[in-house]
Amino acid sequence: MFGTGSTRGLLGPRHAGHSVALDAMDALSLPVGDDGVVIGDDAEGNPRIVGFHRSTPYDVLLIGGLWTAQVLALRAAGTGARVAVETGRAPVWTSLAHAAGAGLECITLHDVGRVPPMGATVGSPVLVVRDCGMRPPRGRVVSSPWQSVLTLLPYLSPVAPRLMRSSTLVGVQRVSPQEAEQIGRILGLSRAEYEALPTLADGVTLWCAGRERHWVMTTATDAETGLLGVARRMD
Repeated sequence: MFGTGSTRGLLGPRHAGHSVALDAMDALSLPVGDDGVVIGDDAEGNPRIVGFHRSTPYDVLLIGGLWTAQVLALRAAGTGARVAVETGRAPVWTSLAHAAGAGLECITLHDVGRVPPMGATVGSPVLVVRDCGMRPPRGRVVSSPWQSVLTLLPYLSPVAPRLMRSSTLVGVQRVSPQEAEQIGRILGLSRAEYEALPTLADGVTLWCAGRERHWVMTTATDAETGLLGVARRMD
């Protein structure tokens, strides 16, 4: 689902090996791994990567803030994906869509229920971001080979339990103690894990895939900060 030096699913392109002198190894500091979107650093400072481009359907749920969803969308576009945003609040996405791709339409905006068939292929993968409020309607936008779906919920809602159970990857940002307890029951979190959720700083997400858990801090680049501002949970 996500990882540091590897991701599950389709592996990225492989290149011929490179060599380096043994005494120069300490100078290497960049992570080397499979293709994907860097979602941030874990508690040990290791970069965490999500591979959105898959040959099988892939659903991601983020219970959190718009800022984090927009960073993920921007980074997905940077990996070559086409990003379709289904939203009822297009104005908050307009600047991002215009800035991405240097004029190319790599991020497109669509009204709720109006996302057209995207024709996702291995050479032209798609990420659909559903920013449809507390009760995103069931629609024709579903995950499929080479088309992943990221659903954003600002808070826990009546549809959240269903989405948590059906999603392969679930991210949770700061929520109320009552919401944290319910999320803990659904995801099988330990008491320490769900009691920490109401205390999370802006930009911190608990990402869960099955029994795998990672606390991840998403830190914006200078360009992302200039476009989206600093990390925030509330919009």
